[in-house]
Amino acid sequence: MHTIISIINGSVFQHDRLILNNINLRIEEGEFVYLIGRSGSGKSSLLKTLYADLPAKDGQFSIAGFDLVDIKRKDIPMLRRKIGIVFQDFQLLYDRNVERNLSFVLRATGWDDENGINRRIDEVLQLVGLQGKRKSMPHQLSGGEQQSVAIARALLNNPSVILADEPTGNLDPETTNDIMKLIMKIRDNGTTILMATHNYNLILKYPSRVISCANGTITESSK
Repeated sequence: MHTIISIINGSVFQHDRLILNNINLRIEEGEFVYLIGRSGSGKSSLLKTLYADLPAKDGQFSIAGFDLVDIKRKDIPMLRRKIGIVFQDFQLLYDRNVERNLSFVLRATGWDDENGINRRIDEVLQLVGLQGKRKSMPHQLSGGEQQSVAIARALLNNPSVILADEPTGNLDPETTNDIMKLIMKIRDNGTTILMATHNYNLILKYPSRVISCANGTITESSK
């Protein structure tokens, strides 16, 4: 099986402050892994390091074939074509409709064929069940629909891995369930997913491998 994420004796820093140390982690192709821990325990910092928003300084970090310790700034956009990122607060562009939110990302990552762009937007909106919302503005959508657009955005470039940072944190229980079903559907299609959460009910309802951020490092968890 192909390893998608590998960290060996890694450390995570934020503004030169050590957040996590002695990290050892392997996540294989097609795995779904929960990342749990209290607020401030380092979950988001670890994810930010994996998508090169924070520098990987110590140890070995690789994701989707990229060495994060030695990665050049000019290569970060290519890295982000290989991974999808889903945030708790959606981070949509609120001055443009769903279609233009998605086309903006495609153009920014090198797509220039109009027919290809339109076809890919149709494909991801169909996958997340929002075919009829292409012309809708974000403020016209529910929270669950906005997060579904964010997930569609993460899928645009057929990523090998999705990093999801509390993707259900701002959603009610029913909508959370809908989003989790969508995430599991994506997992079933073979995409690796690392999802930070502190919603333990999700882990009970959708059991999978769990790693825990605590005491300045990460460990495999039995919960």
